[in-house]
Amino acid sequence: QVQLAESGGGSVQAGESLTLSCAGSGRGFSTVGINWYRRSPGRQAEWVALITSGGTPTYADSVKGRFIISRDNAENLVTLQMDRLKPADSGLYYCNALNTRFRGPGVQVTVSS
Repeated sequence: QVQLAESGGGSVQAGESLTLSCAGSGRGFSTVGINWYRRSPGRQAEWVALITSGGTPTYADSVKGRFIISRDNAENLVTLQMDRLKPADSGLYYCNALNTRFRGPGVQVTVSS
């Protein structure tokens, strides 16, 4: 079982940056891929990025070139660096262990124009 907890959300202006962190505890964090999702009011959750256990990243087209996902397995940490933020990036961001039901409670990101 993996427990996940996000941190680093906040409110910024368009064009600014934020870094989100997903801290894992429990056995096996380093052996699972980690997804980031976001959810805005009235919309379904949107997949944002994935990093495999081996460190290979994949991104949604909407964030490609602006977001960078990375992981430090020694620290049980996955980071999402978000640059050139847009109002459309606003939402509740949460991390999820790939192919499991385990996810964190999420952090709010608000980008104002």
